Amino acid sequence: MNNKKYIDKKAFFDKVVTIYGRNPVIEALEDNTLSIYKLHLSLSNKPNKQIDKIIKLAKKRDIEILYHDKKALSYISKNSKQDQGVALDILMQHPIRVDEFLSAKDSSYRIIALDGISNPQNLGMIIRSCVAGDIDAIILPTKKSAQISPLVIKASAGTLFRIPIIKSDNLLDDIKKLKKDNAKVYTLSSHANIDYKKEVYPSKVVFVLGNESEGVSKEIENISDSSIKIPMNRGVESLNVAVTASLLAFL
Repeated sequence: MNNKKYIDKKAFFDKVVTIYGRNPVIEALEDNTLSIYKLHLSLSNKPNKQIDKIIKLAKKRDIEILYHDKKALSYISKNSKQDQGVALDILMQHPIRVDEFLSAKDSSYRIIALDGISNPQNLGMIIRSCVAGDIDAIILPTKKSAQISPLVIKASAGTLFRIPIIKSDNLLDDIKKLKKDNAKVYTLSSHANIDYKKEVYPSKVVFVLGNESEGVSKEIENISDSSIKIPMNRGVESLNVAVTASLLAFL
């Protein structure tokens, strides 16, 4: 086996995000800033205005169109109940690995790392806040975490494609690599003594946001450098993780 070809192929498909549904596919095809890989259509689709428009847009952009039986299309979309016989492969421009990020890094960066975020809507809103605010990249684990999906794209209001997404097969190892690069790692806790607004942050920062119900995992908490809190009033215990990300993004 040619290892280089294998690695290149894997890296390519790391960048592919498949969306489904007729309206989302039409919107994506009409957005000329998006790079499209392939359009998938079910052979069971009956001709109508939406399908005709999808085919016309794809041909106009010289996008390859593949036709499948219903079962095969469902395998591609991963959502047979909602794909409406249509799926589209979009090429993300920014998914990378932590080593790639570090090899191309600036002298400073601010990263938000996600430790077990399970709600797709939360993930989408976090991405939107990071894009709008002062965050240079997001670390997204490939396991035990919400992944890029049509729901995430919708919640991010299309901003997903405007920020580097660092895919992580092992969040603990990747955070250790960032620490070796002199990044300071912060976790969020209501029990912390440091007000997040009063902390003096260094040039390289990683904020770790934990699971919606369980918080940051113990293994990540054990290697963090410091814990900060967002002060609460009137007995409120905590904020939604997406709101927390927004506050950090605009520090």
